[in-house]
Amino acid sequence: MLRFGIISTAKIAQDHVIPAIQDAQNCVVSAIASRDPAKARAVADRFSVPYAFGSYEEMLASDVIDAVYIPLPTSQHVEWTVRAADAGKHVLCEKPISLKAEEIDALIAARDRNGVIVSEAFMVAYAPVWAKVKELLASGAIGSLKHVQGAFTYFNRDPGNMRNIPELGGGALPDIGVYPTIVTRFATGAEPKRVQATVERDSEFGTDIYASVRADFGGFELSFYLATQLASRQLMIFHGTDGYIEVKSPFNANRWGAEEIELTNQTHNASQIFRFQDSRQYKLEAEAFARAAKGEEDVVTLESSRKNQLFIDAIYRAAEKDGWETV
Repeated sequence: MLRFGIISTAKIAQDHVIPAIQDAQNCVVSAIASRDPAKARAVADRFSVPYAFGSYEEMLASDVIDAVYIPLPTSQHVEWTVRAADAGKHVLCEKPISLKAEEIDALIAARDRNGVIVSEAFMVAYAPVWAKVKELLASGAIGSLKHVQGAFTYFNRDPGNMRNIPELGGGALPDIGVYPTIVTRFATGAEPKRVQATVERDSEFGTDIYASVRADFGGFELSFYLATQLASRQLMIFHGTDGYIEVKSPFNANRWGAEEIELTNQTHNASQIFRFQDSRQYKLEAEAFARAAKGEEDVVTLESSRKNQLFIDAIYRAAEKDGWETV
């Protein structure tokens, strides 16, 4: 049983990850750490977690945990991932794990010198819907893939929210731009060659609030848009020569409707719907990570995370130069 410590009392931890770990079969939450001891104790009591620590350092030095989950502001991810790995703990760090691809080199070094698992918390990588999309594409169910279309938007103008604070790593691309990129790479097994983009920033916050992206994968294209100040929408469609695959709830399982895939094959004038009963992707992520800590399964690697961040970095450069940019 893998024992997790949670670094901070962040909302995502309380709303999603702590309940998911507690629901998992092979891991448990053993400790909560916060800079505010009262907050740590309150969250620990709420979830019946045995240990509460008034500092992150104290929890990392303890022997009551084997791994940590890090949902800190993005600007603190690299520092605390390295510190946790150097303390001999496995690390599941919330996405994005860094704000620049080169920062991940330090994480790879920390992972390797300490012999621990370090993984970026892309819960979608463990969702059965995406395993099925990958299977369908590989089987030729839609013929030759030519275009992938995506969208991820929501509305948030809260000046106190970390997504709107550049010093904390806020912005649309770090927060949600990583989703269309990771699922396209995962489902196709391909990497982008070059990219075009436009990016709009909020005049008050200074964070990017909208991006429109076109990426050349050397055989097919991905186009997507994302925004943090538009009405909520999620979409992923894979379009081939014989048909297309539409993922109904691509990133937040069950939040945007039934967790299902619709496969339309125009060659045979037929449509097929695949439904998924257990799409508790945070639970599946926790269980996969616990198995990885025992050497039983692969998870999202830092090398893959570095490639995804190279994609995001190239989007920013492309927007600045107003032209194609090599990834």
